[in-house]
Amino acid sequence: MEDHEEGNQVVIPRVKLGNQGFEVSKLGFGCLTLSGFYNSPLSDDDGISVIQHAFNKGITFFDTSDIYGPHTNKIMLGKALKQLPREKIQIATKFGVQVLNFPHMIVNGTPEYVRSCCEASLKRLDVEYIDLYYQHRVDTKTPIEETIGELEKLVQEGKVKYIGLSEASPDTIRRAHAIHPITAVQMEWSIWTRDIEGEIIPLCRELGIGIVPFSPLGRGFFAGKGVVESLATNSSLGQLRSRTWIATLAL
Repeated sequence: MEDHEEGNQVVIPRVKLGNQGFEVSKLGFGCLTLSGFYNSPLSDDDGISVIQHAFNKGITFFDTSDIYGPHTNKIMLGKALKQLPREKIQIATKFGVQVLNFPHMIVNGTPEYVRSCCEASLKRLDVEYIDLYYQHRVDTKTPIEETIGELEKLVQEGKVKYIGLSEASPDTIRRAHAIHPITAVQMEWSIWTRDIEGEIIPLCRELGIGIVPFSPLGRGFFAGKGVVESLATNSSLGQLRSRTWIATLAL
C-alpha cells in the first residue's frame, strides 16, 4: 500500500472495487479477531474503541461475517457505527456458513437462507443496507445461479448495494457474474499463498471484478506475531493446537 503523509497524518488512499463504482479505503479492517478466533475475544467497549481508532486513521472499509462470534461481531460493529458517520463507512459482511464446527462446516446457499441471513444481518448491524454482501463459502448443492438470483433481488430492494464471492472457483465466478455483476472476490493472498495468481486474478481482470485479499500478513506471521506458545486457550487456534497435542499423544 502506497500511503503518503499529509503533515503528520497518514492518508490512506481510496480505491474502486470492481467496475460498478464501489469505492473503499485501500486498507480495510477485518473484524474477525475482535470476537476471538485467533485470540481471546475483546469486550464490546474495547472492540468499539478499536473500530473507532481505525476509522480515525482513515479506514472506512470494515469486514465481518455471520460466523464471527458467531453473530456477536456484527452487533459490536453495529454499536460502533452508531458513533460514526454511516455514509462514510463501507460494510462488507458474509453469509453462507450455517454451522462451523472447526474444522468442519455446513454451507447453505439456498434463496431462503440467503434472505434470512440478510434480514438478520441488517438487524444485528442495525443498518438499512449492506454495502458489500459476500457468499462466504459456495454451497455445491445449490446452483450458484439460484443464490445470486436471490442476492440480485436484495439489491433491487435496496438491502444490498454490491455482491461478492469468497473462496469461489473460476467457473463459479463466471457463472455468478453472468447473473448479476460481481463486485469483489475475497480470497487468501499473501507471500506464501499465491494460488489465485494462476486463474482467479486474470479472470477478475477480464470481468472487472475487484480482489479483496484476506490474511495478507499470513495471519500475523509476517508481522512478527506468529507465536504459538502463547495462543489463547479459548481461541480456535488454541483449541486446534490442544487437539493436535491430544492426537499426537494418542498415537
